[in-house]
Order: sequence, then C-alpha cells, then structure tokens
Amino acid sequence: MRRVVITGIGLVTPIGCGKERFWNALEEGVSGADRITKLDASKYDCKIAAEVKDFDPLDYGINKKEIRRLDPFSQYAVGAAHQAIEDAQLPIKETNPNIGVIVGSGIGGLTTIENEKEQFFLREKKGKNGASFVSAFFVPMIMPNAAAGNISLKYKLNNSSMGAASACATGLHSIIYAAKDIMLGDADVMIAGGTEGYQTTLGFGSFMNMNALCKDYNDEPQKASRPFDRDRKGFVMGEGAGMVVLESLEYALKRDARIYAEITGYGLTSDAYHITAPHPDSFEIARAIELAIARAGISYKDVDYINAHGTSTPDNDLSETKAIKKVFKDYAYKVKISSSKSMMGHLMGGAAAVETAVCLLAMEKGVVPPTINYENPDPECDLYYVPNKAEHCEVNIAMNNSFGFGGHNAVVLLKKYNS
Repeated sequence: MRRVVITGIGLVTPIGCGKERFWNALEEGVSGADRITKLDASKYDCKIAAEVKDFDPLDYGINKKEIRRLDPFSQYAVGAAHQAIEDAQLPIKETNPNIGVIVGSGIGGLTTIENEKEQFFLREKKGKNGASFVSAFFVPMIMPNAAAGNISLKYKLNNSSMGAASACATGLHSIIYAAKDIMLGDADVMIAGGTEGYQTTLGFGSFMNMNALCKDYNDEPQKASRPFDRDRKGFVMGEGAGMVVLESLEYALKRDARIYAEITGYGLTSDAYHITAPHPDSFEIARAIELAIARAGISYKDVDYINAHGTSTPDNDLSETKAIKKVFKDYAYKVKISSSKSMMGHLMGGAAAVETAVCLLAMEKGVVPPTINYENPDPECDLYYVPNKAEHCEVNIAMNNSFGFGGHNAVVLLKKYNS
C-alpha cells in the first residue's frame, strides 16, 4: 500500500471562493446564510439559504459556451478543481494517464431539471410538442457524473473517472476511494471531491416538507444554522464544491510538491436502518470512527480535532455526539470539535470535501474554527464544540466525519506529513 498525501485545495462556498477568502471567513466565524435570492420563497415557511455569492465561472477557464452547457453543480466542480490544480502546481500535459478523477454529487443537475421541466410544460400549454424543445444537453447536464466527466475533459485526465453519489457523505467517499486508487497503484494522482447546486423550488420544497430545514430564524438568517445548540431546528441549504489533489507520497516528493497532510486512516460503514434518519444507537457511526483510528494505527487520544458532520438537525447532532462518546470515552470531553456547517450551511454532496479542506487548513494555520451560534447548551450534546470563537492550537491529527441519507457513514483521518 502506497502512502497518500494531499497537495492541493479548491473551494467554491457560501463564505468565499478560494482557500484564503474561505479561511478568513471561517476563522472569523462569518455566516454565509441569508435570505434566499435564487427563488421566490415568499410562500414558504423557510426563507433562508447559504448561497455562493462570488463565483464567476469565467475566472476558472469556463467559457461562455461551456457555461450554457454545464449545470451549476458542474460549474462549481470545475471551478474548485481549477483552484486545486493551481494550488498543487500540478503539471498538466496533453495526455495524463497517471491522473484520475472521482468527483460526486448527492443530487446532480437539479437546476437544469427544473428549468427544462418549466420549458417543457410552457410549450405544451401553447399547444406545441414540449419534448421537441428539451435541450439535447439535458442528460449530459443532469447526470451526477457530469462533474467528474467535465473535469476529465477539461484537463485531459486519462486515468479512471467516475462520479460518486452517497448524499451528504459523497465528498468523503470520493476522497477515500481516490486515495484507494493511489494506495493500490492504479493512479499516481487523483482529483477528488464533491459538489452541489440544489437550491431550486423542487429541492427547497422537498427538504422543507420533510421538516429538515430551519424555519425559525427568517428574520435572523445568520443564526439559523446552530449545530449542537439546544434550539437547533434544522439545517440551512448551502451550495458549492470542494476539491483536493491527492498524490502518492513518492510522486509528490519527486516533483517537490508542498504537502498539506497525509491520509492515514478511513472508516466506511452503513446504518442499514432508515433512508433519512440515523440509527439512534449510533453503533455504525462509532464503528466507522473506530475503523479509521485502527487503520491509522493511533490511539483515539492522539486526535487533536474533529470536524463534525454537525448538520444542526436534532437527531443527527445527537447521534454523532453519542458516537464520539462511545469511541473517545472520557477524552471525548477534551478533544476539540466544531461544525463548519454553522457558517456555510449544508452543501450536501459538496459538504464533506469542503470540510476535509477545513481540516487541512486548520493543520496549516494552527487554528481550530468555531461552531457559531452555540448559545444554549443541549444537555445531551455536552462536548466541547469550540463555541463561537476560533482557537489557536497545534493540530497534528484531524478527523473528518460525514454521514449521509441512506445510512452512509464515512470518516477520514488526516495527519501532518513527517518525512
């Protein structure tokens, strides 16, 4: 098994595009949530979202023709991949048989589905054949693997290319399976991550009707996402993408690449319990954490920081807290834990990849970002969630937790690289 390191980061998020802007907002505890502008929410109980605000696809080599043929989730992915490749100073040639791509989306091209549906019925109402007006690019725009495919096409990456889809765990599944490809010698370099652009009336309506969204802070949207807080009422819809460049240690050293961290352990399990709810006993979440620690060959007391899944939903935050207690025992009350979703909302398929970047930057900066809006402690969520203000401390080993609808549990351990 070859060692795998991360050498590049790319971010398109509600709190900023690019790692510097993103990190500054994260460290300062800036919320990206606000009144939603991408749809008319006047009839809805929830009027809040965390939208990407400073993304121009032209800045990332996506031309006007490509913009028309890429759903927003693919645009975000290509933009984040562009950043990650530049950040890693990765040499790109006319053909790249040693570089592959695994990039996923929990939902895919929902914006395109909704736009094309509206055009279809509009034509039908006018007595025309609605099907004849459906874009020839409809399927290539909506398919969940479109993000991976378009990154491969743009950069001529000729190794394996695929799209993962495991709801909120998508980004971390993509990174873990990309690391496996490198560990097994199937690739030297992988571009991996997750992306989502699901802020449409269909997406908004669905999550609202399943009572997953916070509806109680329409007049104070920045306070709506409050993981682990007693008054949490649901998540805030976010959007965007996170990408990382993974390399075999040998390949990274050969080209003298800057190394953020090494992937030392991972754990993958399934609750096999419910299509949306986590299992109340948290056993499989705890087992995923234990697998990651065992593969890394460390003690749970060696973990300095946990970037929690922390969605701000009552059941999820409680089940994650229970799992951490099961594995970390008394040390659960000492390890620093925080939820980035308190600031950027829930990016669904993009969340775990962005949160992997949070761990990497926390290591680099020596700062643990806060969980904002933690104002009223929940007696059942009683761990140390780095409340409201970032903390300076050395982070040598960080854990990223990610759990998705369908019972998908993924955990990865990152360690500062030491030669």
